[in-house]
Amino acid sequence: MRMGYDLVLEQQQKLIMTPELRLALKVLQLSTIELEELVIEELETNPVLDIVEYDQEEKNEKEEAEEGKEDNPIDEIDWKEYLQYQGKSYYIENNISDDSPESPYENLISYGDTLKEHLLFQFNTICMCEKEKSIGQYIIESLDDNGYLRIPMHEIARIMKATTEEVEKTLKIVQTFEPIGVGARDLSECLLIQIRYKDIKDEKLEIIIKKYLDDIAGNRIINIAKKLSISVNETQKYSDIIKSLEPKPGRSFFCGNDCRYVVPDVYIEKVDDEYIIIVNDSYGSRLVINNYYKEIITRNDKSSEAMKFVNEKLSSALWLIKSLEQRKNTLYNVVKSILKHQMDFFEKGGRFLKTMTLKDIADEIQVHESTVSRAISGKYAQTPRGIFEIKYFFKSGVGTDFGEDISSESIKKMIRSIIDGEDISKPVSDQEIANILEKEGYKISRRTVAKYRNEIGIPASSRRKRY
Repeated sequence: MRMGYDLVLEQQQKLIMTPELRLALKVLQLSTIELEELVIEELETNPVLDIVEYDQEEKNEKEEAEEGKEDNPIDEIDWKEYLQYQGKSYYIENNISDDSPESPYENLISYGDTLKEHLLFQFNTICMCEKEKSIGQYIIESLDDNGYLRIPMHEIARIMKATTEEVEKTLKIVQTFEPIGVGARDLSECLLIQIRYKDIKDEKLEIIIKKYLDDIAGNRIINIAKKLSISVNETQKYSDIIKSLEPKPGRSFFCGNDCRYVVPDVYIEKVDDEYIIIVNDSYGSRLVINNYYKEIITRNDKSSEAMKFVNEKLSSALWLIKSLEQRKNTLYNVVKSILKHQMDFFEKGGRFLKTMTLKDIADEIQVHESTVSRAISGKYAQTPRGIFEIKYFFKSGVGTDFGEDISSESIKKMIRSIIDGEDISKPVSDQEIANILEKEGYKISRRTVAKYRNEIGIPASSRRKRY
């Protein structure tokens, strides 16, 4: 066998991820807020890029129209080739323009007192010695977001160099503050504090809270009635009282978490009998090439360092403008196709949401499924029926007798509607719900009903029953 080195020519097809392609994919996947940050960063680092305000843009267009065409060395360059993707979007005339300056997002965030601030304000109104104040402040600072004290008494006493009795005494004072139930060490103590505040004195109710909370949660009313030798009706009343109490007294207060807000990437407006799609493009349509750098390009010194720098930055700017335009076009086409598939939802409501997959949209607009996935990732649409994540419209579903599938979201709404109208003394089971839906033409199994019921947070029929 002969071994040696040879030169062989062969053709191969490869997908090479160029920097430009990576940028296009990155831009397509970004939401409006993230895209805003990217454009601002690019404006700071790329001097070739410039942004034109709407009023300035209109003024420039007027001046150009009045001056007319004059001999200018810049006109000798084929700017159509350079700036072919810089043109205005086909839908920019429908964009919402506002002459007033944009308000920062921080102005939209409301502030509320935290639980600890609320308790410290009440605690500071009480006349106490310095040691008791120190213990009380430590207890309040040790509460979790739900208002529970998870640190043992002896541990607090050791840290504060006090006796357990002193800590217990201070804790009893904290437990009198609003919201009622705060400072409890477990759920039973929290509920007992609340019934005592309401001046409910019932020994059996206290026994149920101390020993039978698991049975209350499982709606095992008959078991409790047998153990306490009381009637089922009386036990049901005790259960209603317990369920009316607040198990997490601190959850109604601001916990200091980051405030999340949504800026729609697409607006769907209904004008007369027609739906109009407006892509939120506050920056992409206003990016232009700076005139000063246009003049540099017209110079003949192609080998200068300045020319190399400008060409490099110009290429980067043009790819960004092209990527922004492609993003807008793709997002517009995707939402247009979604609107076409889900027209019944926009016209009649959530119960008419149909099944739809990425492949359905990709085949219609003739792109790959991954492109559709990137286009809808993390993006929201403002519609006449509210703000929805675009992924909301892509739902799996079940078959029907009408020839087309119905989405899982619509089935969930039907299940909730059936349960809302049930007899509380004899709630419908999952199998009965499946039978009702089958009579209406929806093919669904009992297990699927149970799955959807759990997803919308409705307990089983045994736990919904009232005696």
